[in-house]
Amino acid sequence: MNKMIKDIVKKLKPSATLQINEETKRLQDQGKKVYKFGFGQSPFPVPEIVRNELINNVHQNKYLPMQGLIELREAVAVYLNKKSKKKFRADNIIIGPGTKELMFLLHILFEGDILLPVPSWVSYGPQAILGRNKVHWIETTSSNNWFPTAQQIENIVQLNKNKNHLLFLNSPNNPSGTICKNLNDLGNVAKKYNILILSDEIYSELSFSDECDSISNYNPEGTIISTGLSKWCGAGGWRLGFFAIPDSLKNIKNSLKILASESFTSVNSPIQYASISAFTKDHSNYVKRTKKILKEIGMYVYENLKSNKILINKPEGGFYLMPEFINNKFQTSSEMCKSIINETGVALLPGSEFGFSENKMLARLSFTDFDGEKFLNNTSGCKEINQDILSKFAPNVLEGVSKLKNWAENI
Repeated sequence: MNKMIKDIVKKLKPSATLQINEETKRLQDQGKKVYKFGFGQSPFPVPEIVRNELINNVHQNKYLPMQGLIELREAVAVYLNKKSKKKFRADNIIIGPGTKELMFLLHILFEGDILLPVPSWVSYGPQAILGRNKVHWIETTSSNNWFPTAQQIENIVQLNKNKNHLLFLNSPNNPSGTICKNLNDLGNVAKKYNILILSDEIYSELSFSDECDSISNYNPEGTIISTGLSKWCGAGGWRLGFFAIPDSLKNIKNSLKILASESFTSVNSPIQYASISAFTKDHSNYVKRTKKILKEIGMYVYENLKSNKILINKPEGGFYLMPEFINNKFQTSSEMCKSIINETGVALLPGSEFGFSENKMLARLSFTDFDGEKFLNNTSGCKEINQDILSKFAPNVLEGVSKLKNWAENI
């Protein structure tokens, strides 16, 4: 029966993020205490206004246009234009069942080489393989906030200027939790060599600074913006994301529509109608409060882990940190993470899942093991989130960090 499966698929394994979630559940079912730092999911509830709109639209049962509900696309365009001073129209927006599916279709239609910074989200690489495109991994450094330099990109492109190139850029970043600071340089080199950019901005609303810059501001005609509801709106399971594609990339948009029509057809109708309110109503207080909680928890984890045994960059957005453990005990980061979960109960994802070589002792830590709804409901009047509040409403995070720190100090 194995001969029925294509070789290109045989080489793949299930998504690491989904695997760690299932492994965590398995250990919990066995009665083991697990600190869920492996799976990256918003801990907060969907805003009540948006939830109510889903209830009000549960009767919507008709297939919607393959590009997405026109009212939703209009709402998304207005939302983006306010946020980034663009001039998107509804026709520039394509709605998908999460951005993951849209990215997969982009890999399928794109003819050329893929440029992936190390680290990159776990699905970029496997999707490129399924799209039968060559991947160029770009090593980054903590001193550059784990993002590539323009010179690194230029060095790769100059090897074959006749090829098309697609750069994936994710800021704020999964897995590092850092923000790209050299967008202008990257935008200039992209324009110079006509590099297509997929700007994965799924965490942009969760930037800890007042605003989160976008590479689309430096290369608007060559950038596809990708984002959705899963992170800022706590709606990962709703599976709604979108691409904003400039007029200059109309051919790509039209090809995506064709692939969408032959794959997912259209996104869940009630969710599309309900999601209009996510982009038209004022959720600023909700976002402000969730960001404040994430920032304070992230800073607690950062301040309590950083040492001569654990190197780590300060969190700048989203809900991740990427600690590097200084030790000579393990051969691979996977081996190290297995030891950590067995000895401490702390579930982490190894850095090798994000493109790093296996012998680099890096891991991704998601500081979301807390009840976000309970945290929000009980801190509405708090001007300051101190350690006492963290101890009360995010105890697993504090306990897990303590266990991880002790483990690192004693290996």
